Amino acid sequence: MTLSGVGTPLLWIGFTLFVLVALLLDLGLFHRRPHSISLKEAAAWSGVWISLALAFNAGVYHWLGHVKGLEFLTGYLIELALSVDNLFVFLIILSYFMVPPDLRHRVLFWGILGAMVMRVSFILVGAALLQAFHWIIYVFGVFLVYSGVKILLQKQTEVHPERNLILRLVRRFVPLVAEYDGSRFFVTRKGKRYATSFLVVLLVVETTDVIFAVDSIPAIFAITRDPFIVYSSNIFAILGLRSLFFVLAGMMDRFRYLPVGLGLVLAFVGAKMVLSDVYPLPIGWSLGVVGSLLAASMIASLLIRPSDANSE
Repeated sequence: MTLSGVGTPLLWIGFTLFVLVALLLDLGLFHRRPHSISLKEAAAWSGVWISLALAFNAGVYHWLGHVKGLEFLTGYLIELALSVDNLFVFLIILSYFMVPPDLRHRVLFWGILGAMVMRVSFILVGAALLQAFHWIIYVFGVFLVYSGVKILLQKQTEVHPERNLILRLVRRFVPLVAEYDGSRFFVTRKGKRYATSFLVVLLVVETTDVIFAVDSIPAIFAITRDPFIVYSSNIFAILGLRSLFFVLAGMMDRFRYLPVGLGLVLAFVGAKMVLSDVYPLPIGWSLGVVGSLLAASMIASLLIRPSDANSE
C-alpha cells in the first residue's frame, strides 16, 4: 500500500485529528463567546485557513510527489470555488431564519462538523463504486457535464428554505419555539422540551450541504482517484467557508460571473472524466484550465459593471 492510498488509516486519522483540534481551538479559544464577526477578523481567519491549506499542499508535494501536489491544488481550487458560489445559498438560509449575527459563526461551525461526516461517507462510497464498476466514471462525467450546462443556462438561482423536506418534517413532528436561546439546541418551557430555531436552521444547512456534495464529490474525482486527496481538499475548502462567508456576505452580487466559470469548470472536468480512457489529460493542464476559467470569471465580475452587462 502506498502512503497516499486509501489503505493508510494513520494518514486519515492524523489529518482528521488535526482538523478536529483546529476546530476545537477555533470555537473553544478564539470564538468562545458568540459575537458578530467583523470584516477584519473574517479576512484574517480566511488568510489563516488558506495559508494552512497551502502549507498542507506543500507537504503533499514534498512527501507524495508533484503529481499529488497538483491534484490537491486543483481539487482545492474547484471545491473552494464551489463553496464560494454556495455562500449565496447559506446567506439566504441564515436571513430566512433571522439568525442573529453573533450566532452565525456557531451555525456554520456545527454545519462543518456535520459536513465532514457526510463528505467522508460520499467519498468512500464514490471510491468504492469507481473501483468496483469502471463504467461509473462515465456516469459521473455525463452528470458533471449536465450540471455545468444547467448552471450556464439558468438565469437566476432561486432558493426556498421553507420547502426543505427536513424543515417540514421537523415542524410537523417536533415541538418548536420560534426563538434562539444562544446556541442551545433545546429549551424547556413549563416542563416541556422544545427544539430551538438554532437546531432547525442547522438541520436545513446540513441537508443543503448534501445537495452541494452531489456536485462537488464527482467533480474532484475527475481530478484524482486518490480518496485521501479528495477528502483533504474537500475539508480544507469547507474549513475556510465560514470566514469567507463573513468576508463576502456583503458583496455576493459582485461575483455574478462566477457561476459561468463554475459551469464551464464542471463541464470541463466532466468531459475530462468521460474521455479519460481515450486521452488522459495531464494534471498540469487540468490545473491551468480550471485556474484560468475561475480567474476569468472573477476578473469579468470586477471589470464589467451591471449596466454594461444589462446593455449586452
